[in-house]
Amino acid sequence: MKAIIREIRTALILTAVIGVLACGIYPAIVFGIAQTFFNEKANGSLFYDNGRLAGSRLIPQGFSGDEYFHPRPSAAGQGYDAAGSGGSNLGPLSRKFADTLKMRTGSYRRINGLARNALIPADAVTASASGLDPHISLDNALLQVPRVARARKLNENHIRHMVMKYLEGRGLGFLGEPGVNVLMLNYGLNRERSSDGR
Repeated sequence: MKAIIREIRTALILTAVIGVLACGIYPAIVFGIAQTFFNEKANGSLFYDNGRLAGSRLIPQGFSGDEYFHPRPSAAGQGYDAAGSGGSNLGPLSRKFADTLKMRTGSYRRINGLARNALIPADAVTASASGLDPHISLDNALLQVPRVARARKLNENHIRHMVMKYLEGRGLGFLGEPGVNVLMLNYGLNRERSSDGR
């Protein structure tokens, strides 16, 4: 009986020690390092505009006016709701998927004043796996330049320059493709307009 009690006591002590290490000390160390060395990233890469929280650099927003660059479509709902993150799970043979692509393609061409047979980038009409990709391809952004320039009454070359300013390279220099952060680009255009008094 004494041996059983000793074993139980040892198991309880080990459980308590591991609990303190895994649930207390280790998370506190990780939290401390993150807040000290990676504060902005650890807190969601939040973006403030004139002291007001405008969003996160990691999550798109549903810009829709002609004066704004539009993000990728999202299967996460109209508001790019992070709680609804995920893909549509529709395969390439799905009739619903084909109809959605056809509708999005027609809408994209119409909104951007493109010819009915104009080639458009895939990211303009398909959602990312998470439905929350904050970037669009450079080709997608450049096709939207004339519309944004007209709406803002600015030179297209100036808008192209702004697109290139917000072009981000590949992750770690070799992962994925370069992309334009739509949130940062649109707020950059808005800041420029306010500083010009327009």
